[in-house]
Amino acid sequence: MISKELARKIRYIEIYTNKAVNDVLAGEYHSVFKGRGMEFDEVREYTPGDEIRTIDWNVTARMGHPYVKRFVEERELTVLFLVDSSASGAFGSTGKLKCELAAEVCALLAFSAIKNNDKVGLIIFTDAIELYIPPKKGASHVLRLIRDVLGFQPRGKGTDIVCALDFLGRVIQRRAVVFLLSDFLAAGFEKRLRVAARRHDLIAVPVTDPRELELPDSGLVELEDAETGETVLVDTSDAEFRRRYAAEAREREAKLRELFHSAGIDSIPVRNGKDPVRDLVVFFRRRERRR
Repeated sequence: MISKELARKIRYIEIYTNKAVNDVLAGEYHSVFKGRGMEFDEVREYTPGDEIRTIDWNVTARMGHPYVKRFVEERELTVLFLVDSSASGAFGSTGKLKCELAAEVCALLAFSAIKNNDKVGLIIFTDAIELYIPPKKGASHVLRLIRDVLGFQPRGKGTDIVCALDFLGRVIQRRAVVFLLSDFLAAGFEKRLRVAARRHDLIAVPVTDPRELELPDSGLVELEDAETGETVLVDTSDAEFRRRYAAEAREREAKLRELFHSAGIDSIPVRNGKDPVRDLVVFFRRRERRR
């Protein structure tokens, strides 16, 4: 039984994302994420204008007149969402938590996927694998994924991206489109990220909040690390402290961008307070230009 508040959030995301997908995203998604190639469909009699290279000589010899092979695009894809549900996601300074923003992005991409007849699945992780939902089709399946991203209560608080990528490698054998949604406040995952990117079409979705990038002048503030519980008292009225804080945040973002670039991974940075639809459209169009 879900709470009224959770039901309200799920309904809002369903309405918001369906409109965005119908108006903007479905066509953009289809143009970027192609099937795995051409697959055999049938053998039929040759008709004038058919490409002679498609003649099936074995069938032609048996039947005594020409037959050709017909191929169609193998459109169906498997789309996986790896969602970081660590404690740092329960933070937001714009009226929305980072985990809620992640759920919106998942919904936008998942509804785009099912409109193209793709299967979608979900892996929720913290410092362990918390939940795995195998890929399936259908709107009701997508709504279940959204419900779990929004309302799932994880046991762990930390972040282990290596664990998530290793689990992905065990449960998904064929190449898939994988969206990794996290604030990437972790270390030691670089090697596994490169391995996963060689096996799958891996796309990183860094989720951030404006207050993680710069602090306002608010005097003495006690900050708590949501994952470790460690607290620190800082003086945000100190301009030099605010400058160093912002500089370290920019450096962290730059290192992450460099990692993604060197690993050949596309990324879709999303930020609380900004419309994720715009970020997705920019990503789709940038990727389409490269094809």
